[in-house]
Amino acid sequence: MYLSEDFYDRWQHIIDGIDKTNVPVECIDRIVIKLHGSYGFKQKTINIGNLKFNGLEPEEIEAVITRALNDLQDDIKKVDFFLDLEAVADIIQPETEHFLKNL
Repeated sequence: MYLSEDFYDRWQHIIDGIDKTNVPVECIDRIVIKLHGSYGFKQKTINIGNLKFNGLEPEEIEAVITRALNDLQDDIKKVDFFLDLEAVADIIQPETEHFLKNL
């Protein structure tokens, strides 16, 4: 489904204002784990988009995320979720249109 750049800009503005603490794995593009530095690096990125592209199922991706968070738990300073804007729009836009047509 192709959506205009303006459409994505509007959704990006909406999504930026949401506290992303409980996000379905299908809507995540990547996770950046900021660390205190005892591993010799300051962050680890889990590219969820690549895992989805390579055919991993949501349960398998959740296992990858859980394993990484457990392995790094003592050194985690912050975890940032970066959303897959296209996936979010594909889920929300049809529902929004359905809701608005009844107004």
